[in-house]
Amino acid sequence: MIEIRSVTRSYGAFKALDDTSLTIKEGEFFSLLGPSGCGKTTLLRMIAGFDNPTSGSISVGGQSMEGIPANRRPTNMVFQSYAIFPHLNVEQNVAYGLKRLRLGGTEEKRRVEEALAQVSLTGLGKRLATELSGGQRQRVALARALVMRPKVLLLDEPLSALDKKLREQMQVELRRLQQAVGITFVLVTHDQYEALAMSDRIAVMFGGKIAQVASPKEIYQRPVNRQVADFLGGMNFVKAQIVEESSASLVVDTLGFGRVRTDKPKAFVRNGGGTTLGIRPERLRVLWDNATAKFEVAGKVVERHYFGEITHLIVEIPGLEKPLSVTETNDFGADDIPVGTSIRLGCDPEALVAMAD
Repeated sequence: MIEIRSVTRSYGAFKALDDTSLTIKEGEFFSLLGPSGCGKTTLLRMIAGFDNPTSGSISVGGQSMEGIPANRRPTNMVFQSYAIFPHLNVEQNVAYGLKRLRLGGTEEKRRVEEALAQVSLTGLGKRLATELSGGQRQRVALARALVMRPKVLLLDEPLSALDKKLREQMQVELRRLQQAVGITFVLVTHDQYEALAMSDRIAVMFGGKIAQVASPKEIYQRPVNRQVADFLGGMNFVKAQIVEESSASLVVDTLGFGRVRTDKPKAFVRNGGGTTLGIRPERLRVLWDNATAKFEVAGKVVERHYFGEITHLIVEIPGLEKPLSVTETNDFGADDIPVGTSIRLGCDPEALVAMAD
């Protein structure tokens, strides 16, 4: 559906995008994820036609976008600010882009009603923007984009202005909407949980380059390097020495977990005899009483933080440079473990991930 080929966007000596290539499939929900300044919005704007590559090419649906202005592209964008006209009611806002198509009153009305139904705004067509909640204004912006029947809907951090509860609700609704209309959605966001919740695939970007493209599960559980791992939520890092290497796996020695066999990252480049293992806090568990695990480590609780359903423990391990972070549900009393308590932690082999760097 969307082909990005060796695209670079330079502003003087600064490269906002640096030789970036990417394929986005038809009908998928794809997210561009990364910190501010990573190039994700620049890439979205070039797909939309609001900016042009310094070099490289962009095509949509097999058609080159070179020289095609934004209003002639098979794309539509929902902006972070919604850009709703306050002096127009909901129906008029949604119908605004249709005016240039000269469809006729009956067809225009039918398409507006269809778009409002798609975003659950049936019956609110006569309301002004000032009479709508933040979530309803977001839906108006979506309906105004969908009414044009684009092949690709581009979303520039559309949920960032909403409060946490409404944002989570809109994540579910956006995913439902994308599956219902069946067109390609491309989302720009800096919120890793938003990307994980909605996407079929994610591209993680840093410094104008794509670090990893994969499903949410693969990116979270098998990050290609420490930079991706850190950005996708907290992760513990443990230094290790490589003792055996094959095309698909590594055997390493660690101070905490002993000898570990783990999958070899696709982009792994050996740098001497050392590497790093990563493990998510929720993949570590407290070993109560006589419980055992394939890999075990003993330490002392130095911090405890209660978050309702879960408790976050910071555990010092002899020989490790940094304490381990552990996220435990409170079903077995993790919230009652006193600071200073000696405990055992365990994990399964697949929880330990070798980093490419």
